[in-house]
Amino acid sequence: MAAGHPLDRAAWSALRGRHAQFALSRNGALRYDPSYGVFAAIGDHSEASLAGLCALVAEHGDVAFLEAGPPTDVPGIAVVSQEAGVQMTADRLTTAPAPDRDLLTLRDEDVPEMLALATLTKPGPFFERTHELGDFFGVKVGGRLVAMAGERMKPDGFTEVSGVCTHPDHRGHGYAAALMRLVAQRILDRGETPFLHAYASNEGAIALYQKLGFAVRREVLMTRLARAT
Repeated sequence: MAAGHPLDRAAWSALRGRHAQFALSRNGALRYDPSYGVFAAIGDHSEASLAGLCALVAEHGDVAFLEAGPPTDVPGIAVVSQEAGVQMTADRLTTAPAPDRDLLTLRDEDVPEMLALATLTKPGPFFERTHELGDFFGVKVGGRLVAMAGERMKPDGFTEVSGVCTHPDHRGHGYAAALMRLVAQRILDRGETPFLHAYASNEGAIALYQKLGFAVRREVLMTRLARAT
């Protein structure tokens, strides 16, 4: 495949770069170790790369492609689902009042609550070690984690804002927006560009992201792949 913008194939860019330590590799195929993430990519559409992807799925479970178009048909692998999405970036953030709650750094001891919150709210793929891909922050009410946001894929010069979610009983207080601002501003302060992905059908989330200063960069397709039966 011809070289392009790092975000055109964010998983490939991250797994060959700053997230190489989280990668599993077979020939020309890469995927995140399944304890960290589900995303995968191939270097090209050669027989060797496709066979490598098939081996990674067979050995380590389902994967997801998050690119502009669907991957080439892979012998031995079935498409489980496909859903349209958008990729968004921000060069700067809009201003906003300070949140009325402390935004806390989340640590290893918070992982059970992070997993429970992600399982309940389904912000996207989140596993037992996803929090190790970057920094995560949260809001607690009565000692209980009710909202969080953090970092995921890290292509050179870019960091993805991800894992954004709020418990249904605590929505409407601006926690998600405040956490996203914190995460995104830290990325900007490092001299990088924050980016994120959202399902195209989630118009409310996209509107929130636009209000924060994100703009749609391109359309993407979320394709889940599993071993054919």
